[in-house]
Amino acid sequence: MSDYTEFKGKQGLTRLFNALGYSRDGLSAAWKNEAAFREEVLLAAIALPLAVVLGKNGVERALLIGSILLILIVEILNSAVEAVVDKASPEKHELAKRAKDMGSAAVLLSLITAAAIWASVLLG
Repeated sequence: MSDYTEFKGKQGLTRLFNALGYSRDGLSAAWKNEAAFREEVLLAAIALPLAVVLGKNGVERALLIGSILLILIVEILNSAVEAVVDKASPEKHELAKRAKDMGSAAVLLSLITAAAIWASVLLG
């Protein structure tokens, strides 16, 4: 926590380097602690090169790539919500369940969005 409070007062390149470090730590934590994130990174490792090859122009490539990155973004946010809920309320509670279920629903919607985008681009 002290790292974060030190970050708040920094400016310029120091702030940028600190932010990059925290982002690296977040990606590392997601990789280490979240099996779903690792599975989605594997999906991205396959899908991103395919997006470059299958997209006919820059817009199609951007849509295909963006939809895959969206899945990773939403998964990280879902994992963050789950971590905070578990820290704040380790016992079972309806609000904790609701927060976790909504995060899971967001991941599902990002997967459906990606599938719809890929189908629309590839099937015309």
